[in-house]
Amino acid sequence: MERSVHHYSKTTYLILCALFAALTAVGAWISIPLPFTPVPVTLATMVTSLAGGLLGPRYGSMSMVVYVLLGAAGAPFFHNFTGGAGIIAGPTGGYIVGYIFSALICGILIDINKNRKQSFLWIVLSITAGLFACYLLGTLWFIMSTGTGLVPSILMCVVPFLPGDALKIIASALLIKKLRPVIFKRL
Repeated sequence: MERSVHHYSKTTYLILCALFAALTAVGAWISIPLPFTPVPVTLATMVTSLAGGLLGPRYGSMSMVVYVLLGAAGAPFFHNFTGGAGIIAGPTGGYIVGYIFSALICGILIDINKNRKQSFLWIVLSITAGLFACYLLGTLWFIMSTGTGLVPSILMCVVPFLPGDALKIIASALLIKKLRPVIFKRL
């Protein structure tokens, strides 16, 4: 039987938050720049889904807050080993801040169903909803910081990423489905 996330100590969860903040940085470092947009392809969005799905909404989003704050303070946590408040204030900053909401929404939706066996479809939909929040905040931020219109922004910052994000959603859902019962067992 799956157990609630509240069976670990706070220290354990803080360690897991730090681990997922570090994993997000590694995911951001694995980036592919695209010539038509300042937004690179990274694995960070996959880690945000895993954080929300495996740690739950509170600790999953907390791990992303740690990631954003350390990166904003200058740690080279963002794509291409960059960091600093300038990255957050720039055109990709909304997507980075959106990681917090992505993990939060993914975690909330998966936790709604936590006492029952998690269906793969529900996990996929939960991850998709979290990613949508990241896209929404990031695209609105991009529009405001660059003055680009809505349609060109969607064509530059959303559409090219959909095929890869579909693969990341499936991979994340498989990992969450497999790891969540193991993580929630009391050791």
